[in-house]
Amino acid sequence: MAVAEAFLEILKKPGSWAMIIGVIQFLGPVWIGFLLGVMVGWAWKPRWATLGNCKFDFSAPSSPSTLFKGFGSAQSLDSCKEGTAISCLEQKVKPAIDNAICSPSELGKEDLPLIINEDLEHLCHLVERKDGGPPWKHMMDRSAQNMSYQAWQRDPQSGPPQYCSRTVYENATPELLRDFFWDDDFRLKWDDMLTHASILEECPTTGSMVVHWIRKFPFFCSDREYIIGRRIWESGRSYYCVTKGVPSLSIPRKDKPRRVDLFYSSWFIQAVESRKGNGDLSACEVILFHYEDMGIPWEIAKFGVRQGMWGAVKNIERGFRAYQKHRASGAPLSRHAFMAQINTKLDPDYLKTLEEDEVSPVTPLITSDDEKAKGMKIPKLLIIGGAIVVACTLDRGLLTKTLIFGVARKFGNIKGGGPYPRSS
Repeated sequence: MAVAEAFLEILKKPGSWAMIIGVIQFLGPVWIGFLLGVMVGWAWKPRWATLGNCKFDFSAPSSPSTLFKGFGSAQSLDSCKEGTAISCLEQKVKPAIDNAICSPSELGKEDLPLIINEDLEHLCHLVERKDGGPPWKHMMDRSAQNMSYQAWQRDPQSGPPQYCSRTVYENATPELLRDFFWDDDFRLKWDDMLTHASILEECPTTGSMVVHWIRKFPFFCSDREYIIGRRIWESGRSYYCVTKGVPSLSIPRKDKPRRVDLFYSSWFIQAVESRKGNGDLSACEVILFHYEDMGIPWEIAKFGVRQGMWGAVKNIERGFRAYQKHRASGAPLSRHAFMAQINTKLDPDYLKTLEEDEVSPVTPLITSDDEKAKGMKIPKLLIIGGAIVVACTLDRGLLTKTLIFGVARKFGNIKGGGPYPRSS
């Protein structure tokens, strides 16, 4: 609480000007960092640095019994490079699955590969934590009445920050969660950020789809556009759901909304034992791997995701419970949900071979104790400095003191890398 105490000492000084001068002296390094950041940012002059198309996109990603199977059902994301597909591991065993090719009128009019077996292998290695990526850093561990949630994050050598999460929903089935995540018609009702969703292509043989999304961002940012390929593999009542950005010639690229090319969001769904401990597999586990390059500074994106993650997770859970009631009412299936039920069946021997594959060692998990920082990180200092600058600019009286004290109390005891506290 050293930072908070120092702020309180400043606030005790008589006179508003003395208080302001004390704040400026105390936060000298913050001012320097803030000004340098502004200068470097404008010198860099990225394409988004124009009014109405800035990069402050604060969005969080959407949503095995061994954290992935290695995470408690742990998971891991592979590093990737912008403009390239997700890296694929060499296929050693041919899966006994249906690789039927759809006609051009059904899917792939541009004659481009979409979601293939290598994407399945990649997801399997993520679930097993054998993708060869950097360690996962623990971010969050929270729970609600009918849900528990854990999250991790890591930074690859190149590419945007990567996230993995494990969510366990009580009183849920894998099939309904599978349909829920695919059902864009219903998503429009609970996801406030999604403003448009349509099917561009589909394959009735494999269930593969190409969908078009437009997502709304805060007023100071332009909207984002996604062209997403989808496919689901089924093993018993477990589902490997792959979604990633794919190229498209049918939707011309425009300045607004801005196209997000690098996008990966895939999950593994299976039934697990309820927290009630009665042995019933009445709960459902969803292990998600997500990253995307929205065209914003990655440190700012990480801060925004961290701040909004729990709220987004709770919103997804509310949407799922509404979907349960919607389906229980006998409402007809949307086209998206119908396609979610067309899955590629997996040979159990093929999955077993992938699980035993020793291509990479198990990716380690880093707990908060391993990652304790000795001070606040630069982004947090800049936020403190920015809040104080705004406070001193707008008001020199009670508002200033209240805001500064609130900022000091919020950030004065922050330690980088720690997990969120548990809460209900």
